[in-house]
Amino acid sequence: MTDPRVEKLAEVLVNYSVAVRPGDKVLVQGNTLAEPLLKAVYVKVLQAGGHPLMLASLPGTDELLFHYASDEQLQHVPEPLKLVIETYDVRISIWSAENTKALSNVDPSRMVLQNRAQTELMKTFMRRSASGELRWVGTLFPTNAHAQDAEMSLSEYEDFVYGACMPDTEDPVGYWHRFSAWQQKIVDWLEGKERVHVIGPETELHLSIAGRVFINSDGRHNMPSGEVFTGPVENSVEGHVYFSYPAIYRGREVTGVRLWFEGGKVVKASAEKNEDFLLKTLNTDAGSRYVGEFAIGTNAGITRFTRQILFDEKINGSFHMAVGAGYPETGSKNESAIHWDMICDMRDGGEIWVDDELLYKDGRFVIEF
Repeated sequence: MTDPRVEKLAEVLVNYSVAVRPGDKVLVQGNTLAEPLLKAVYVKVLQAGGHPLMLASLPGTDELLFHYASDEQLQHVPEPLKLVIETYDVRISIWSAENTKALSNVDPSRMVLQNRAQTELMKTFMRRSASGELRWVGTLFPTNAHAQDAEMSLSEYEDFVYGACMPDTEDPVGYWHRFSAWQQKIVDWLEGKERVHVIGPETELHLSIAGRVFINSDGRHNMPSGEVFTGPVENSVEGHVYFSYPAIYRGREVTGVRLWFEGGKVVKASAEKNEDFLLKTLNTDAGSRYVGEFAIGTNAGITRFTRQILFDEKINGSFHMAVGAGYPETGSKNESAIHWDMICDMRDGGEIWVDDELLYKDGRFVIEF
């Protein structure tokens, strides 16, 4: 029997997050572990008058690719995928995993090779997203693998996922409209500001947001959502940061990440675990050592780390930064094949100052919004 919350989540994704319109060409993407949600989304797209294209993959194919593919095959970008990213109106991605550690032993240089080959695809995606030509959303379908990472039972994890996506299950779309209005007040306050100073455990960062735009992340790209973010001026980031949570990228967990910045660039990096992966990924391309995103997490329903970035970057009481590609709609000019979010807990002495005014302390806004 399908969980009734699946149907409601599909409703939110199709009719709120990407607001499918009659005639829209819609890519629905995920693997077969997410079959109940994939089917529910497919039906909702049809009911909204869209033209769905289902791209369903099998669990474990990424592992097979990295094991058997030649370098040439790793660098191949399928023409149908290019066509979708270049011409479709909507992309709905549903993530689910049978084994979140399946790629842990893949040579990092092979991942870098694949990432570099997809640079132009990433640029096209970012450009069309920024212009509004391509509306997109990503969400997660709970599986035992994700539940194990979060140290929960499957039923507990399902409650966590659906609770974060739909805090008001009776009116989930209405909830996100109300949340969007509240978060917009934060964005409005930040408009026109120029300097950010972040203080935390082993962390002191200065960055410029002059001329940059903060985005109200209100469930239209990620579900769940709950963050305000921008792309800092590329050469402005100075100082050092310690990310209190593990930084996870493509299934590889890197713990105890410390980065040092000069002139906007990571000039030194270390990690307590998987440092080699960190350093090789930072060397992906010219943009991968610069910051593409600075964000504050605001989702009150997410208070714990679960090893899933979709949720963890929105932890209430945290900020995060992404090395690599920035979102053009923020004014970011940084281009890269990677976008790697890293999260810092601010609930124990953290402060964020904006133009010498205290905005945020101990994981809470000190200004009333």
